[in-house]
Amino acid sequence: MRLFAVLFALVIALPAWAEVKVQEVTSPAGINAWLVEDHSIPFTALELRFRGGTSLDAPDKRGAVYLMTALIEEGAGDLDARAHARAVEALAASFRYDASDDAVSVSARFLSENRDAALALLRDTIHAPRFDPEAIERVRAQVIAGRESAAKDPDDIARAALNALIYGDHPYGSDGEGTVESVTALGRDDILAAHAAVFARDRLYVSAVGDITPEELGALLDTLLADLPETGAPIPGAADVTIPGGVKVVEFDTPQSVAVFAQHGIDRMDPDFFAAYVLNEVLGSGSFESRLMQEVREKRGLTYGVYSYLAPRDLASVYLGSVASGNDRIAEAIEVIRAEWAKVAGEGISAQEVDDAKTYLTGAYPLRFDGNGPIARILTGMQMEGLPADYIATRNDQINAVTVEDVNRVAAELLDPEGLQFVVVGQPVGLSDTVN
Repeated sequence: MRLFAVLFALVIALPAWAEVKVQEVTSPAGINAWLVEDHSIPFTALELRFRGGTSLDAPDKRGAVYLMTALIEEGAGDLDARAHARAVEALAASFRYDASDDAVSVSARFLSENRDAALALLRDTIHAPRFDPEAIERVRAQVIAGRESAAKDPDDIARAALNALIYGDHPYGSDGEGTVESVTALGRDDILAAHAAVFARDRLYVSAVGDITPEELGALLDTLLADLPETGAPIPGAADVTIPGGVKVVEFDTPQSVAVFAQHGIDRMDPDFFAAYVLNEVLGSGSFESRLMQEVREKRGLTYGVYSYLAPRDLASVYLGSVASGNDRIAEAIEVIRAEWAKVAGEGISAQEVDDAKTYLTGAYPLRFDGNGPIARILTGMQMEGLPADYIATRNDQINAVTVEDVNRVAAELLDPEGLQFVVVGQPVGLSDTVN
């Protein structure tokens, strides 16, 4: 049924998939971008991404980049928050701003007939955000409310504890949204400093998809971005990942324990990445056919869901997963996960499992290209990862080239059952700390 659904949806997605032809554009001022022209609809999606993200926070200013990003749309230039929102809405445009550990992204959508007016509003948000005092306090309160909520959520507590354990003092080791205390202490000068740290040309990646020519895109880029500062704040160095292996328990009053787990991962540009990707599809993708779901849920009924995934980030690569179970059953769930990890490392997986995984992964891939916005986001992500412009056309070939021998070799080299680190939040029965 899963495969049938993918193949049916693939037929629908084929036109968008077939038309993803990437042009590399350089503006007169030297700004590089990727473009997919599509003049069938008078509409363009523009994606900007600035490398660094919340990792650019100063150690004592955690949450500054996140708060700054949330404030960008709260008024810019001559328009306060309400007037700016009305102006964007009147143009049938949309702007979205997001901050992650590794990037700040700006997503814009606009009609061709309103391109210049929309671009003027977008430019103001990037170059002249107001950061009005009343807006700062309103958004600060929202962020603090989110931090207070996260402090009571077992999933958030588990992820925070795991990150602190494996990344230490690196920015990855603490939440990019900051803490209640750090966000409370931020002033307007800190927000301005965060803005200067992020918005610079030396960390910029751009993609556009839709009703725009290369010449028009070049002019747009220069109008929007040419006068950004050349450099922003230094990007931190690679994280020194420490994964001792074992179990760390965080006591929390809840009938169900949440466990997250990690081991050392594999870099996105590693020649064996696709073999590891296929391996994880079989081992822990979260589908009902995956090994972990079969062993932990289907055979033993220990959880509603268990999954694992590769997490190759800019400054560290790890292999992560999650499971939840009753306090009296989480120890068994962890034992089963570790046992299956060891079994696959030692015995490998079958050729049929590899073939099924490849069929699903190649069939599902075109479904990502379901509109101008998603395509623009994919292209910008490709640039940040250092992938070539023809990757979309070659990606499935690279998946299909993976053999069962490749997967089992990588399983033996990558999977480390003894090195798996579990962080358990709850009141687990039969588990105690093995990590200081």
